[in-house]
Amino acid sequence: MLSSHFSQTLSLYISPKSELVVAFSGGVDSVVLLHLAAYYSKLHQLPCVAVYVNHGLSEHAVEWEVFCQSYCDSLGISLFIERVNLDIGPQQSLEEVAREARYDVLAKHINNHSLLLTGQHQDDQVETFFLALKRGSGPAGLSSMPVIAPFVTGRKCRPLLSTSRCDIEAYANVNQLKWVEDESNKDTRFDRNFLRHKVTPLLRQRWPSFASAVNRSAQLCAEQEQLLTELLQPKVKAYQNTIQGISIESLALESEAACKVILRLWLKQFSILLPTQAQLGVLWNEVANAQQDANPCLEINSIQLRRFQGYLYCLPQYGDVSQWNSELKEILTLPDGLGDIELKQTLGANDSDLMPLFLRSPLSGERVTVRFDSTGLIAHPETRQHSRKMKKLYQEYGIPSWQRTRLPLIFYNDQLAAVTGLFVCKAFSGKECELIWHKSGSI
Repeated sequence: MLSSHFSQTLSLYISPKSELVVAFSGGVDSVVLLHLAAYYSKLHQLPCVAVYVNHGLSEHAVEWEVFCQSYCDSLGISLFIERVNLDIGPQQSLEEVAREARYDVLAKHINNHSLLLTGQHQDDQVETFFLALKRGSGPAGLSSMPVIAPFVTGRKCRPLLSTSRCDIEAYANVNQLKWVEDESNKDTRFDRNFLRHKVTPLLRQRWPSFASAVNRSAQLCAEQEQLLTELLQPKVKAYQNTIQGISIESLALESEAACKVILRLWLKQFSILLPTQAQLGVLWNEVANAQQDANPCLEINSIQLRRFQGYLYCLPQYGDVSQWNSELKEILTLPDGLGDIELKQTLGANDSDLMPLFLRSPLSGERVTVRFDSTGLIAHPETRQHSRKMKKLYQEYGIPSWQRTRLPLIFYNDQLAAVTGLFVCKAFSGKECELIWHKSGSI
């Protein structure tokens, strides 16, 4: 029976402190899921709530809200209704944007003890497998959806994943449950719907146990992926420096296949959309193995991959701050999440770990400003004998190219006085003021 299977699955992942959060859409899958979860939560005396996300895509969305509220009331379950506005970019699919928005709002209801329940079932798993196959995915993609996975600070569970859509509908009919029908599920312009209505029915007709076979294949792929991770994760850790850069020299000693898996595992820790096979090739051939005097960069979605001193780095896409400048009086908020900076009178011994720089006080009439553009500047650090171009100084101080345009430059009038985090220029050396940078983001 479906109810006993649900209970057995859930019992593997709950604790006495668990709180159930059901992703509820009003469709037959989630209606059955909530029906099962409500009974289970009462039996085991666990908190249980439902969350309905209105994407604003259907003219029936408000009607569905009313239905969902009524159904939750009948079960004695609290319902949270979340409304989202979808901003679809030129290269994004509606399904992708809606899914991201849905999980973003679901995340607001998750804590350390939360178990988010979603209604994906065996037929959904088949569709996910085929979509991964269409993209040319490897074992990780073909593993499709796991039953349990981390989600924010809690976990996400798919207790119906080995249950067919037919069995779910049978349970709903036996228990005289009602549900809503989303008209968009019939639109075969969407890849998943095309598979659902045009492809998988033919496969089931020819091979009735096809869905079960696909699920076994997905499980085998998941096991292979887990084995690769267990074998190669220690190398990912060993090849990284203290700031999560990964050694190109160490990667070069591996086989081509192992190198690709290690790179994927390294990138996975940044919680980003992993690169395609082609992009991985570009990363290795055109970034990692670019000419020594080159400054290679591969931009993928919201990240950039760069090389510096024999290591690859995964970085966010930074905003352009080169033209930014502002007067520094007491404390100043820097652009693009770079934190705050302050110039204050020295009060004595500094016990903080912020490593301030010490300068002379500005003279009467000297205006202190903060800028970022170092183009054409020459500086004379107080610990050096001679002046040097800023480009050379950055190289000597070992500053990566992407950070050079993000270090705050302090000017007294139009004279460079200090480079925050690096040095004070000799003509502005002193003990009267301390320059402190309160970093709040990645530079």
